[in-house]
Amino acid sequence: MVTLVEVARHAGVSASTVSYVLSGKRPISDLTRRRVRDSIEQLGYQPHAGARALASSRSRIIALMVPLRTDMYVPVMLEIAVAVATAARAHGYDVLLLTGEEGPAALRRVTGSGLAEAVILMDVQLDDERLPVLRAAGPPSVLVGLPGDPSGLSCVDLDFAAAGALCVEHLAGLGHREIAVIGEAPGVYARHTGFAERTLRGLRDRAAELGAGLLHRPCEGGHAAVAGVLARVFDERPGVSAFVVQNETAVEPLLALLRRTGRAVPEDVSVVAVCPEPVAAQASVPLTSVAIPAQELGRRAVERLVTGLSARPGDIGPRGGGPADGGPGAGASPAPGVELLAPVLTIRDSSGPAPAGRGGVRS
Repeated sequence: MVTLVEVARHAGVSASTVSYVLSGKRPISDLTRRRVRDSIEQLGYQPHAGARALASSRSRIIALMVPLRTDMYVPVMLEIAVAVATAARAHGYDVLLLTGEEGPAALRRVTGSGLAEAVILMDVQLDDERLPVLRAAGPPSVLVGLPGDPSGLSCVDLDFAAAGALCVEHLAGLGHREIAVIGEAPGVYARHTGFAERTLRGLRDRAAELGAGLLHRPCEGGHAAVAGVLARVFDERPGVSAFVVQNETAVEPLLALLRRTGRAVPEDVSVVAVCPEPVAAQASVPLTSVAIPAQELGRRAVERLVTGLSARPGDIGPRGGGPADGGPGAGASPAPGVELLAPVLTIRDSSGPAPAGRGGVRS
């Protein structure tokens, strides 16, 4: 294992100079800092994490809060988490994964102890109980999601309201006038989870603007639950000719039940989904869909966080660099603001013109 002394010898400087480059505690000339950085990279030196934390009051650990709920589609959460971990490592940070339902208590414990110097929150609710802790204690943080009041917070997410509107526009453009929404499990709406509420708002607002009828029904996962919801939909709205699905576990049961009841997709009924790309593309009938860019969300959350953290004295980058060029006194938190990724609708085999006499007139 390469030592700090070996780095100093290779760079032609003292060991204390290498230490100052790493900690940022004293100003070092640009020429010397570059020489030390080059030696660190060439030799593959990895500073001892515990020693660096003591020297710089930096743990270089990002806490990622991922409540793994049974009524959420866990693969999406894990895909975001993997993207966060990968991007964090590229910037020289490790990730501490927080699971369970501790909420504010976990935030206080992790940030108060210095175990993590920054936080990324997922599964954000409109009135999230964790946000007062962030606003009061002020640990650098980024939300993958959008609360009801994002003021003073840094957030990144898919524009789910626009995604819902895009689905309705596509179906209305095909002549569908009666649309049913197979939504997330009831608990997701009971918690006022941001992405689900915003999608529903986008669906309803655009349907009203276009004069289309919209029926929303939450749905637990599994064949029996989907069968019950489907029967209820056709009982309440016999003219439904299109479905929007925002529930990955309902996709295949819905397609199977439509076949069993003699409804061909898309000749008799169209189906559009808001879901991960693999779920849509690999469905028994490839689904027209708006993809959830999980990896991009994870990567952008880290980029927003690191931009603020790298302005702190003593930060070193993934290539062994020294203090950021912003110098001492630069901000340590990501700039407040909301970054919403524009949704993209991919047309596949599951959507087509509304059949005559059912929810619209075939064009």
